[in-house]
Amino acid sequence: MIFEARSLGFRYADAEALTDISLVVEERQRIALLGANGSGKSTLLRLLNGICFPSTGSISFKDRELTEEALGEEDFACRFRRSVALVFQNPDVQLFNPTVYDEIAFAPLQMRMPKEEIQAAVGAMLDRFGIGHLKDRAPHRLSGGEKKRVALASALAIDPEVLILDEPTASLDPESQSGIIEFLIDCQGKKTVITSTHDLEIVEEIADYCFVLKAGRLVAEGTPKQILAEEQLLRDTHLLHSHRHRHKGITHSHPHIYQHHSHG
Repeated sequence: MIFEARSLGFRYADAEALTDISLVVEERQRIALLGANGSGKSTLLRLLNGICFPSTGSISFKDRELTEEALGEEDFACRFRRSVALVFQNPDVQLFNPTVYDEIAFAPLQMRMPKEEIQAAVGAMLDRFGIGHLKDRAPHRLSGGEKKRVALASALAIDPEVLILDEPTASLDPESQSGIIEFLIDCQGKKTVITSTHDLEIVEEIADYCFVLKAGRLVAEGTPKQILAEEQLLRDTHLLHSHRHRHKGITHSHPHIYQHHSHG
């Protein structure tokens, strides 16, 4: 078991974001965290990554509760940060180094990896994501798809056990989306991957198990096949909408899976 949440709750100053969440994530499981915008997905990911801490209940990593005190211990904090990596929905939040090479080398440097290992890790990531030609470029000058690949590469440079992804295919062109999806498919059986999304079309490819959130509560869980078969659940959680059209003077309505569309 990698993560366990018990009656987890989180409150921002002006609103309750999560209420009474209990779930377990097993080792090398690929999880899809499903829900419409505002359902609490991003908040839960930040709790899993130890960026913020529960208001009520608890969350544990390998049976060690994640608290400010625990992450104040250098040994545990180092092990946890080496083990768990988060890729934000907006890569501009994550990328801040002067070049792509420096960006990918940053986490290994923080982990005090030997120079030769850092060079090998950066080279491997540049090759893996096809961004070797960008290594001397400034990240803020890259396209959205390129930034996402650099953010992934920087997270994976330390070879974490757990990869947490917040809407990884959002705002990407079809080619970049396909590259991310292929990467997530390749993770099967190799890493624990937790991906938040509201794009149901990719769920069966990227996940072995799903948790569904609505208004900060866990309302369902199951395999992708089980969740996708629950049409009423998908409607209730605003993951499914009705598409209406007229044919021979009659209006027809069909359920459509909610998809994220890029406008840019």
